[in-house]
Amino acid sequence: MKKEPWLGTPAATTEVLKKYGFHFQKRYGQNFLIDPRVLRKITAAADIGPEDCVLEIGPGIGTLTQYLAFQAKKVYAVEIDDALIPVLQETLKGWDNVTVIHNDILKMDLHALVRDQNEGKPVKVVANLPYYITTPILMGLMEKEVPFTSITVMVQKEVADRMRAEPGTKEYGALSVAVQYYTVPHPAATVPPNCFIPRPNVGSAVISLEKRAERAVAAANEQLFFQVVHASFEQRRKTLLNSLKNARGLSFTREQIQEAIAVCGFPENVRGEALDIHQFAALTDALCSCQESGHAVAGEPEV
Repeated sequence: MKKEPWLGTPAATTEVLKKYGFHFQKRYGQNFLIDPRVLRKITAAADIGPEDCVLEIGPGIGTLTQYLAFQAKKVYAVEIDDALIPVLQETLKGWDNVTVIHNDILKMDLHALVRDQNEGKPVKVVANLPYYITTPILMGLMEKEVPFTSITVMVQKEVADRMRAEPGTKEYGALSVAVQYYTVPHPAATVPPNCFIPRPNVGSAVISLEKRAERAVAAANEQLFFQVVHASFEQRRKTLLNSLKNARGLSFTREQIQEAIAVCGFPENVRGEALDIHQFAALTDALCSCQESGHAVAGEPEV
């Protein structure tokens, strides 16, 4: 019989923090959940079952880890903070289906982890991510094609809004296109600041990203597709024509961009924020025609 989660309340969290004299590290963006209702919403959104292997990023003191372990077959919790390892060894004692990995998620070979620990079968990723590291982690999982079925994350609400934003809205941008290219976003819950220790200055949200069986669109040149998307939003008040003409890494002439925009049937003064993911793919294909005829070449991809 699996042990019941006992962390997740203000009293239990405070007790653990005092016992270990833990000091929050701003560089890691640490905010620990203290509301069991939210913890249950996260595990529900992730749809954790008894046959699932979960990769948790940033377990903190093990609060969410306990809830995941109660539901899952196996949990691999990756923590970068040295000071939290002895805490996790204590709070996760008794959960024999949890393995704590002291490492930087961005430097790990996650393909090897999935291959060796889950027979190569896709895992479910769950994380409570600070703003500064959200995009690198998510894009790393997607672009490197780590085997996963879903990524359920707690992020700042504005970031969750951007992930699922639609064309023509102020939230819509390069992150929206990239996330929706690889996954289908499902909003799960909004989380107010008083659900954390320490209390953050902004609201948070839980969003589940369901991996697509195939890319949302089939662009002729995926590298160029993302270059065009990034360039289109770098200065979002500019027209698409001017954005692409002045973009670093692209060397299409003004006339070639005008021709590609016309081939797609877009107004010449269209802005990038008006294009959906399919239209970006069509524009990329039109620009590829210039590339293949030797009229232009794309430079190095944006970092």
